[in-house]
Amino acid sequence: MDTRVYVGNADTDAALDRGWLLGHFKEAGDPRHSAAVEIKWGTHPKGDARAQWVRGERRTALLLLVSGRFRVELPHRSVLLADQGDYVVWGEGVDHSWCAEEDSVVLTVRWPSVPGYALPPAG
Repeated sequence: MDTRVYVGNADTDAALDRGWLLGHFKEAGDPRHSAAVEIKWGTHPKGDARAQWVRGERRTALLLLVSGRFRVELPHRSVLLADQGDYVVWGEGVDHSWCAEEDSVVLTVRWPSVPGYALPPAG
């Protein structure tokens, strides 16, 4: 078996790391480990929302709607992704938050992959 290749399922693998499939948080040696980029398969039930805004963003992000209806809140702008394939891109320094208006699946790509943005576990 070639350890430089990983084959998986986004729905299954997303459950293992809060939706994140690729990034700095995967173990070194895992083909999914990357300091350059992060990829997330987000499955969000209606009403799911980020608990707090991301502030002091140091990355660029692309969020693409696979299914559902998903709202991204940016300073001075609210972006509704309503049709499959709708997407929004924001850059370094742009704070953000989000909310699923319907059951939604979104694909997020962020670069570079840097630690420090995860919310503490609820509880």
